[in-house]
Amino acid sequence: MAEITAGLVKELRERTGLGMMECKKALQEAQGDIELAIDNLRKSGQAKAAKKAGNIAAEGAIVVAHSADETRALIMEVNCQTDFVAKDANFTSFASQVAELALAASCTDIAAISALKMGESTVEEARVALVQKIGENIQLRRAELLQGERVVSYIHGNKMGVALALKGGDASLGKDLAMHVAAANPMVVSPEQVPEDVLNKEREIYAAKARESGKPEEIVAKMIEGSVRKFLAEVSLLDQAYVKDPETKVGALLKKHSATVQHFIRYQVGEGIERKAVDFAAEVAAAAAAAQG
Repeated sequence: MAEITAGLVKELRERTGLGMMECKKALQEAQGDIELAIDNLRKSGQAKAAKKAGNIAAEGAIVVAHSADETRALIMEVNCQTDFVAKDANFTSFASQVAELALAASCTDIAAISALKMGESTVEEARVALVQKIGENIQLRRAELLQGERVVSYIHGNKMGVALALKGGDASLGKDLAMHVAAANPMVVSPEQVPEDVLNKEREIYAAKARESGKPEEIVAKMIEGSVRKFLAEVSLLDQAYVKDPETKVGALLKKHSATVQHFIRYQVGEGIERKAVDFAAEVAAAAAAAQG
């Protein structure tokens, strides 16, 4: 039996696209014979599933798992390639089960979640099996835990999800506030939570615009501060106009109910993922040219 070195595992990973543990296991079963390991992986379908990993997965679903006492929740994004698969019962069931397992383990690290037991297999093995069954790249992208006196959530069409920790108030208020966060997309709960680097960048932009007016420096300074205050009101939950009653600020609504928003997390499917632009005309032309050749 050949020695299963780190270099051998690395080579198998590069040739199949599979994870380190899967490659190590395959090499052990093949007694260090890398070609036999590849053949076995191809027979099991794992290598085929791994090749899907190069496909861009920017669709998918946002799922939230709650603890029984509603003081903890885990929000997770699971990606696939098409909206059709995102609505498939096999995919949505897998995503929900993984979120429940991650919550039970208090785990948000994707590698650690992938190693969790899921029935007789691991989450990663179940993912690979689902890729083989559905024929699309499926990836666990991110997860976060939220804890508070009461944690509520709101999911909009599986594409957007909010988990919100509320102190005081009731479940109905929490749900309404989570819906507001989904619609208004605040950056922070209160103005003082806006990161200094973000505020400085905005101030630079406002300063450049204000000075273009040619007005005296003292007027320019007031214009800059006015723009900064407007920006803070737009991105801070407490200063936003409540979507169900625009005459009321969210801060005033919370005060009325003697409640406080401790924290919130808002996920939207695919945000930050660079999607491949598809030129269908070019694809059809290429296909026609290939057919003629």
